[in-house]
Amino acid sequence: MSGQRLNGAGGWIRDDWWYRDEEPKPVWPMPGAKNALVTSALPYCNNVPHLGNIIGSTLSADVFARYNRTRNRRTVYICGTDEYGTATETQALKEGLTPKELCDKYHALHKETYDWFEIKFDYFGRTSTPQHTEICQEVYQNLKDHDLLTKQTKEQTYCEDCAKFLADRFVEGTCPNCGYDDARGDQCDACSRTLDPTELLNPRCLIDKSHKVTTRETSHMFVKLDVLQPKLEEWIKKSWKEGKWSPNAVINSDGEIIDARVKSGLRPSPLTRDLKWGVPVPVREGDPSDGMEDKVLYVWFDAPLGYPSITACYSPDWRLWWFDSKNVQLYQFMGKDNVYFHTVFWPSVLIGDGRPWTMLRHVSTTEYLQYETGKFSKSRNVGVFGPDAKETGIPASVWRYYLISTRPETADSTFSWDEFIAANNNVLLNNLGNFVNRVMRFMHAKYNGVVPKTSDWVGKFPANADLNDPNVPDPTFITDINRLLTEYIEAMEAVKLRLGLQIVMAVSNRGNQYLQRSALGNALFEERPEVCIQVVVRALDLIYVLSALIHPFMPGTSQQILDQLNAPPRTVPPVFSHDVLFTHHLGQPQYLFTKIDESKAEEWRARFGGAAAQQPAAEKADVKGKKKGAAAKKASHAVPEELKTEEIRALESQVKTQGDAVRRLKEAQKSSSSDEKPSAEEVEKAVAELLRLKASLSVAEKKVLEEHKAGAAT
Repeated sequence: MSGQRLNGAGGWIRDDWWYRDEEPKPVWPMPGAKNALVTSALPYCNNVPHLGNIIGSTLSADVFARYNRTRNRRTVYICGTDEYGTATETQALKEGLTPKELCDKYHALHKETYDWFEIKFDYFGRTSTPQHTEICQEVYQNLKDHDLLTKQTKEQTYCEDCAKFLADRFVEGTCPNCGYDDARGDQCDACSRTLDPTELLNPRCLIDKSHKVTTRETSHMFVKLDVLQPKLEEWIKKSWKEGKWSPNAVINSDGEIIDARVKSGLRPSPLTRDLKWGVPVPVREGDPSDGMEDKVLYVWFDAPLGYPSITACYSPDWRLWWFDSKNVQLYQFMGKDNVYFHTVFWPSVLIGDGRPWTMLRHVSTTEYLQYETGKFSKSRNVGVFGPDAKETGIPASVWRYYLISTRPETADSTFSWDEFIAANNNVLLNNLGNFVNRVMRFMHAKYNGVVPKTSDWVGKFPANADLNDPNVPDPTFITDINRLLTEYIEAMEAVKLRLGLQIVMAVSNRGNQYLQRSALGNALFEERPEVCIQVVVRALDLIYVLSALIHPFMPGTSQQILDQLNAPPRTVPPVFSHDVLFTHHLGQPQYLFTKIDESKAEEWRARFGGAAAQQPAAEKADVKGKKKGAAAKKASHAVPEELKTEEIRALESQVKTQGDAVRRLKEAQKSSSSDEKPSAEEVEKAVAELLRLKASLSVAEKKVLEEHKAGAAT
């Protein structure tokens, strides 16, 4: 890029050249350094992902992978479609396709969706590959060689009319645990309990509900989880402590294993199925027959092995990532319903395999994201699925911001069109967008887009240097930014993604405060030119930092900022520094965000089945009337957008940021251990600050309205 003059010391340029090339090169872990291997749960290849699926695994993992790249860590993000098993076979029957045709169709739909959301995998593969078959069969054979397999003959559901055994997903019935009538043969969606098909009450054949379903004996191979349990429990407690797992369905915040299956003693678990579409059970030449020749491996055995097999499709040297627990840390992202298989079943298999696998370092799970009217449902046209988000015309960055800001980390959350629009208009536009646009336009208007000479030294700003300087209009600015940078890094290292995003907005908000307290404008430019230069150049330095902080969450927005700065991607700095130097030429200013008309909420509800669209007309009118009354009451002191001052915009952003902080503290009180739980005094102090900010905002709004009214009267 021409006209650049940036601080080149300290290794702050992002070293991910392999990631940005048109044809990315394979990335290998660096010995002696922290290397991140990131996976998200492999989506079933039988449907289109909705917003809950996206935030539950793929988007969350993408955020964390991108964060690691902003720290110049060797990072690989692996995902792909889970293509074998009964879920695929049953959907193929419904659509009149072969399983292979169905997988080709949905693999492309998934990839298209993730591409639009700017989810960048190092490799997005599939499990129906020769590499997958080879790795799965090798692990199975190792378990057998280690005497960890046992053959069991059991009753299995059998359809008399189809004349075949019915694997789990081909059977539906009543859950014996909660009474849900449409439980599947492998799991109940209502209570999340894993099931055996023979446990279902009133079983029905999925192919034809009128068929007669009975049980017959069949033989399968089982892995001896009971034998592996002592080593598994030892590993769980060690990994939980070292990787700082978030509390989940297997282990709580006190490190106590709470999964009922583990507590009551694990039992041998089946590894084979009576199906055709899957990885064939291996039969080694010369070994005695187990009677498994016409069977396939169970999907929950083969699917997690998709992580290494997809890595093998990425590069034949996949073992550099998957057999190096010393240098590689494995982070896995998934919804809460997948926790057991990733923290109990699959680790047991890897332990039993006997090779030095790279084991799970940190598991990041989410609860469920609900839609306005309840669950996402493709059949009922409720919710946003696949490429639907693109059709709204709202950029992917805004969708990413809203989904991560509502990420259901400790409890279920709900997608709301009103909150989605407010997130764009009140936070992104008024906070981040306002800060960047104000600085960039001032630079072009007053300095022709060329960075002027400042009194600050190149590199790190000295700590506390401004605290006793009467010429500095905002003496705590640098120390505040350094504190926020520390908090951001701590949050992201702990995989607290929603908190990390809130801190980014707090950094941007602090930038707005800096401009406000410094009174950046014509008067400062004319009366105190040296101070004006220092203020605007430090603001540019902060914008450059924000380009790195926001990159994991909103890569498109990050690139827009870099284009305006005329600067290359940078790393996340541990401390604030002066990096945009004298004579550097900036790019052209542009708006990062545009306002969304609030009336769009009703249009999108009608299209995607939101709350208002589902209500009867009379009920809808009543709710609408109540909303109008509340809106009228609020509007009596609300300030129109065109009348808002910089002070009001800054206060609105501060109220939002402080509100998020209060919410975090209250959630921590409910979910944290006693050592981490914030005190009542701390929460009370945060609430008091929120009320103070709201009061200040109300005063500022009232003042503007009164001045406007007086002006109109004259």
